[in-house]
Amino acid sequence: MSFDGFPLGYEVFAGNTHDSRTVQTIVTTMEARHGVVGRVWIADRGMSSAANLSWLRESHRRYIIGAPKSELKKFSAALAATAGWRKLREGVEVKLTRCPETHDTIILCRSAERRVKERAMHEKFSGRIEVALSRLAGRIERSRTRLNSTVINRQIGRILQANQRAAARFDVRLIKSGSPAGFHLQVAYNAAFDDWAALSEGAYLLRSNITDWSDEQLWKAYIQLSQAEAAFRIQKDQLRVRPIWHQRADRVQAHILVCFLAFVLWKTLELWQHKSGLGNSPRTVLEELARIQSHDVILPTATHGEIRLRCVTHPDPAQAALLERLGIALPKRMRLSEVELPALAISA
Repeated sequence: MSFDGFPLGYEVFAGNTHDSRTVQTIVTTMEARHGVVGRVWIADRGMSSAANLSWLRESHRRYIIGAPKSELKKFSAALAATAGWRKLREGVEVKLTRCPETHDTIILCRSAERRVKERAMHEKFSGRIEVALSRLAGRIERSRTRLNSTVINRQIGRILQANQRAAARFDVRLIKSGSPAGFHLQVAYNAAFDDWAALSEGAYLLRSNITDWSDEQLWKAYIQLSQAEAAFRIQKDQLRVRPIWHQRADRVQAHILVCFLAFVLWKTLELWQHKSGLGNSPRTVLEELARIQSHDVILPTATHGEIRLRCVTHPDPAQAALLERLGIALPKRMRLSEVELPALAISA
């Protein structure tokens, strides 16, 4: 993508290729196509392997990489400190620090929207574990025969495995007792998990070897990655190009090409809209203009058969203002094609 988010190209890999194995191929391919000067490589945490970071660093390429969530604990002190945070926009704060091992710039980010989402996920999985363990404890208490502790431990393991996001919050043990089952279930909460969750929910970490950019420039550049990822969601909902399962490589390439071109057109409209001071929601523009239609007016004559005129409906004040801002002049009539079609109402 360009710095203003316009898509430039794409690559397709075999489905069993891990993300981290695509980095060097992408870098060398795109540099061959578009040159090396001014290039900044932005990747999510799935590509931030130690080997990739080392290769980018040693080859003097600039990068902004999303780091795994686990790396946040290395910078927990900076994350907890109240000083140094800067608000970039509503609900988003960032803080810069330095990695002592690699000397990378570390961008600590906090998102209010992300915090709400992650907290809801923790509560969801924590609730599932509590319900499942409560049922298991009740079954143990009601048992009139001795139970196999190994089997019960496996059941506990499956419960925690199915809800990994909150599994570390629970300390589950089988305590021997004089009950018919031979033991009872003891569940305790890990206070350290709750403390860390309260601090880290909504936080994420970026690392970069760029030293002459501000915190806002680094964050905005990385957010472009989410725009590229959003392109796939746009194809599903806004553009209604649903994913299709293909069995042949050429059909996969064809489908991705259609999706890419659709996103290019979508982004072109978004940039056009933004330049006109109309925000950045192409869907709003499309919905407004979709109500402008053209109709065929058929006039019968006594000597020359039918006269067919294709007329465009007059836009309402809101549509007229939108068209004026975009610099679009609607024709009053449209020229008919040589091959006449049945009279239809066609969306603009």
